[in-house]
Amino acid sequence: MASKKIVTVVGATGNQGAGVLSVLIGNPEYHVRALTRNPDSGTARDLSAKGVEVVAADLDDVESLKAAFSGSHIIYAITNFFEPFAKFGSEKAAEIETQQGVNLARAASATPTLQHYIWSTLPDITAISGGKHAVPHFVAKNKVDAFIRSDTELLKKTTLFWITWYHSNYTAPPFTPYFIPTAHKYVQFADYSPATPIATIGDVRSNVGPFVEAILANPARTRNGAIVKAEIEHTTAGELLQRWGKATRNDVAFVRTDAETFNSLWPFLTEELSETLFWDEFRDKSWTVADGTVLTKEDLGVDTSKFVPLEKSFKTLKL
Repeated sequence: MASKKIVTVVGATGNQGAGVLSVLIGNPEYHVRALTRNPDSGTARDLSAKGVEVVAADLDDVESLKAAFSGSHIIYAITNFFEPFAKFGSEKAAEIETQQGVNLARAASATPTLQHYIWSTLPDITAISGGKHAVPHFVAKNKVDAFIRSDTELLKKTTLFWITWYHSNYTAPPFTPYFIPTAHKYVQFADYSPATPIATIGDVRSNVGPFVEAILANPARTRNGAIVKAEIEHTTAGELLQRWGKATRNDVAFVRTDAETFNSLWPFLTEELSETLFWDEFRDKSWTVADGTVLTKEDLGVDTSKFVPLEKSFKTLKL
């Protein structure tokens, strides 16, 4: 019997990592390794109980990552911009995320057994917009993309994986619908149009897994720097709010304001919030590349029957 492939998942105790693990655990083809900073956490212990090898690793330490990646055939890599952002703000967080992403890539490149590297990233909206929009958590990942592309051997093994709008973004203050007692409605304030296109993954814990399955099942198409977009459906900002209202049985209203007023409510998030303005302006170009193809669920034959629809996800989302 052939030995199992070692699949190593970075950020295994987070939402995205949990979604990836959901389709790997129990698969007889794989030995699953979960990387975490705290192997003694409750979530890490739960993974161990399911037969997952839990390994401590530090994204700020390349040697730590090389040791954690040892023997890996497949690596799923992700960084978390918003953790350092909460402590240090955008500029420092972007610096940290870029370095951590480069550290992951360097460690992966130094892993001789590696066959497939899946890097969770985002479109280069600075390039798409001709420099008009530069959202820090996009820019940081794009710098890592460039580093990967500079490493010819690693690029041959790499999938650039774009995961679209999370339904749980509604828990972030700028996107949360707020109840206005005198209006008897939940109001979402925005400086972008309700017609702004929203590509969504919905519940990432439930819906990212089928995409990872399809990526691994189609290595000839998904490696060599191929881009895969994880999207369960395409909607608009206004329709998204209506569907949240329907799912939660609340009356809703989308209230558009000017950018200055909107940003005055959450000034520390101004740069990060501009992604919605970019989507509003560039619409169908928002998730594209000028010199290549973006693979979709249809292209890869993703098993859509496994998706949890937005309405069901919204019913259980706690704001």
